[in-house]
Amino acid sequence: MTRIYRQAAFLALVLALAGCNKSESEATPPKQPVQAESDEAGLINLSDQEIKEERIRTEKISEAEVAERVKLTATILANQDRLAHVAPRVPGRIVGITARLGDRVHAGRALASLDSMELGEAHSSYLQAESQSRVAQADFERAEKLYADQIVPQKDYLRSRAEYEKARASLRATMDRLRLMGVTPTRSENAMSSFPVTAPFAGTVIEKKAVLGELATPEQTLFTIADLSTVWIEADLFEKDLAKVRVGAAASITVAAYPEEVFKGRLTYISSVMDKASRTVKGRVEISNTDGRLKPEMFATAAIDTKAAGRALTVPSSAVLLIEGKPSVFVLDKGGFEKRHVELGDKLGGRVVVKDGVGEGEAVVVEGGYALKARLLKSKIGDHD
Repeated sequence: MTRIYRQAAFLALVLALAGCNKSESEATPPKQPVQAESDEAGLINLSDQEIKEERIRTEKISEAEVAERVKLTATILANQDRLAHVAPRVPGRIVGITARLGDRVHAGRALASLDSMELGEAHSSYLQAESQSRVAQADFERAEKLYADQIVPQKDYLRSRAEYEKARASLRATMDRLRLMGVTPTRSENAMSSFPVTAPFAGTVIEKKAVLGELATPEQTLFTIADLSTVWIEADLFEKDLAKVRVGAAASITVAAYPEEVFKGRLTYISSVMDKASRTVKGRVEISNTDGRLKPEMFATAAIDTKAAGRALTVPSSAVLLIEGKPSVFVLDKGGFEKRHVELGDKLGGRVVVKDGVGEGEAVVVEGGYALKARLLKSKIGDHD
């Protein structure tokens, strides 16, 4: 009997210990790994020292007077008032070429040299007329002196003067013929048949058709010279926009080759004739191109100012960054820098209109935005890890 009591007591003790272990397990759950907390406001917090090191600068934005603009697709053309097709005045064989495609030439520079039979004949006639004029002049001067001394009769004097005048007229005619051929009359022992084709003004050789040994004629253009220090931007103005634009209006030009740069010019011409098929009118903007970066036949976008359209918020173009595929800015808010997506409007030189995303008086980062973007991307990578 005593043995049975001992077994029962042992069994009760085991059950009691098991119950204790179970309650302890239920009361104390296993520990979970602790995750880092992110800034609930989504701000990038930097110390004053970090702001200085990253060279971050802000600017309070405000409304400014902006002009309504008409945006047009355009084409860059050479200034047609400073364009020349160079051809010889008389037929001739091309015996030398001194200008190459793309050369910048000054006014009067020889582009090619030609040999012309017609010029040789004209110069020969000039040399003959010049010789006859000298002989006739000597005869006239002798007759004039003899007549003054009453040695020869008046009719001989008058005849020698007439011969002299005739010889002078013949000489002038041969000289004029040479000048019309573009050659300066020059005395020489033999007739000259070669002459240069020269540039009419300073510019760039944009076309070259001269081939050594070929026969060139006045109807054949050998070179095309263009002064590209100014270029024309030709655009098609739609009928609905004609009342908005005027000659003299400021215009901003952008091209794909230099997407971050705006070229300034003015609308100098609006055609008086409308294209009945496209219902557009040709407009022309003239801009400076002293550095030669704008090339004829480039495509461009022309934004022509019209009347004032009111006030709008603008920020420097440097403030706008592409984040998550959207234009964005960083705004100083509550002691940190907040990323905001914005809706943009027209570009105004080095600034851009902001339609939505920021308010007047807010401080926008205009320098050092890329450093903030890098920190933002780094923090997101850390969150994924």
